[in-house]
Amino acid sequence: MGRSKTAQRRMSAGLVAAILLFSASDIFAFEGNLAPEIDARTGDYSPFVGRAYPDQVLFGDLHFHTKLSFDAGLVGTSLSVHDAFRVARGEKIISNTGQPVQLIRPLDFLAITEHAEFLGVATALKGSDPRLLGNEAGRRIYDQFNAGQEGRMAAFADIIEMATVKGVDPFAHLGLADSIWTDLLPVIDEYNDPGTFTTLAGFEWTFTPKGDNLHRIVLFRDDADTTSKVRPLSFFEAPDPELLWDYLAAYEESTGGRAIAVPHNANMSNGLMFSDRMFNGKPMTRSYAAKRSRWEPMHEMTQIKGDEETHPLLSPDDEFANFETWDVGNLSGTAPKTPEMLQYEYARSALKLGLKLGQDLGVNPYKFGLYGTTDAHTAIPTSREDNYFGKYQHTEPSPDRHNFDVIPAEDPALRIVTAQESAAGLTAVWARQNTRGEVFDALTRKEAYATTGSRIRVRVFGGWNFDADDIGASDFVALGYRDGVPMGGDLTNAPAGGAPRFLVSAARDPDGANLDRVQIIKGWVDASGKTHERIYDVAVSDGRTIGADGRCREAVGSTVDLETATFTNSIGDSSLSAHWMDPAFDPAEAAFYYVRVLEIPKPRWTTHDAAFFNIPLPKTVPPTVQDRAYTSPIWYAPEG
Repeated sequence: MGRSKTAQRRMSAGLVAAILLFSASDIFAFEGNLAPEIDARTGDYSPFVGRAYPDQVLFGDLHFHTKLSFDAGLVGTSLSVHDAFRVARGEKIISNTGQPVQLIRPLDFLAITEHAEFLGVATALKGSDPRLLGNEAGRRIYDQFNAGQEGRMAAFADIIEMATVKGVDPFAHLGLADSIWTDLLPVIDEYNDPGTFTTLAGFEWTFTPKGDNLHRIVLFRDDADTTSKVRPLSFFEAPDPELLWDYLAAYEESTGGRAIAVPHNANMSNGLMFSDRMFNGKPMTRSYAAKRSRWEPMHEMTQIKGDEETHPLLSPDDEFANFETWDVGNLSGTAPKTPEMLQYEYARSALKLGLKLGQDLGVNPYKFGLYGTTDAHTAIPTSREDNYFGKYQHTEPSPDRHNFDVIPAEDPALRIVTAQESAAGLTAVWARQNTRGEVFDALTRKEAYATTGSRIRVRVFGGWNFDADDIGASDFVALGYRDGVPMGGDLTNAPAGGAPRFLVSAARDPDGANLDRVQIIKGWVDASGKTHERIYDVAVSDGRTIGADGRCREAVGSTVDLETATFTNSIGDSSLSAHWMDPAFDPAEAAFYYVRVLEIPKPRWTTHDAAFFNIPLPKTVPPTVQDRAYTSPIWYAPEG
């Protein structure tokens, strides 16, 4: 009769204890018997020889702007790429409004992703570039820019209209961007410090047809020698996502380098980002689905402009769905959102749609991992609620920053104000070391996850044979890789009568809030093509119980003091772990599983402002927030 894993481990521990009781001569007497045991196990005494799996988590920001971007430099950002890297490395700097700022801990990586569109215009304005002044539109923008803050905002609005309404770049022939890219790349390499701090080059493709957001962040794996062989692609040259994917393919073919594109703010696309059709409106083809899956392995699902995991109308059984939600209109504030658009704007519904399209086309176009960013336009990557420095120069800390327009609109119902900005977010990757290649490769294999600003640490493995003992194993991670797949992986070859089993481990940010609960979100598609979702609580804090329906309906409570904008970790747990098996698994149905980790409530950044500046709490947003982490999914696909 076979022994359980627990019994086997106890036996091993007992053997070690017995050996320690013997003298050295006794141990040598056993040498002939022990050596074959060692050889049978690994061939080497050290269990770490040849270990190659990712064993450290790195946190960083992959969507980030400095004064070089038109929508930063035009509206007051004065900080440079050098300032950005210095503060990201943990140094104290002086902000755009003259305030000292420093991160609680350095980031591990940072990508500079200036807008490809109008690149160089902000620099030309500040330098009174004669090429700009000799251009009719350029002269008008220049005069506005030099007419104070209101004038700068008017110049910014004019450029936005050129891009989103007229679709023209009157400065394209001036060559303003020619030197910006080639000057920027060596600086990015200069700050790259393998093993300590990673820098990545990239840009933002800022396509906004009729004001609907279809933006992508392009990230490169390569150094300046390789990336300098191309220029950032603007939507003026390539007004279709397929043309961006063609650019990436041409880059890789011509340089031997690597690049990906990452969509963001689907929540402001008014139903375009995760459509079941191609951009031209025709039904999606297998070729189109394959290209999207190839070039867009990740989705940026949380940042300044809201969280886009799901929406209360899409997930009515999810009490945590209404989180930092921006759902009134498109990016330009010119078109309202209607309920039928929502299913094509949120990550969870897109992942479900991907299963259905994969069933129909043979390729899943929305098989993406998840990460978060700040989308800061200040050159300051702050993501904590208690250290929020805004996303634009005029929204850095001040008593009156709550009611500025972020999305101005003629219709007040479509207006978004500063108080609704989210302090989010960060990207976490599992890697072997902190290098450019390791960070990029973690993204492409989707072994990455999003947080809404905290540095929550979370791992998940899926397999067919895990049991409850495994979550407590000293070699939990090695076991996970050996017998299963990590986040971003695929489960295949379902055993007869088996079901997916998951090992999850989560730990709080050491400088943050305790954890409320760990959940597994399952999505699946049935034989008729109908998609479904279900939430399972797999670990909860404070001794609360999980019911037969897989949910803990008891809220964790709150320790937040709104007057002082403080909280205590007297509730919640510092870490949570779980072994969970899908109780409703059907091997004929394609599915995905991702982990959501929730913190206990803490004061939102607007509440910190109210306490610091002695002002009333804004009524447009909740006073507290439950920050969270979302892992990339693990997918299951039926055979054949």
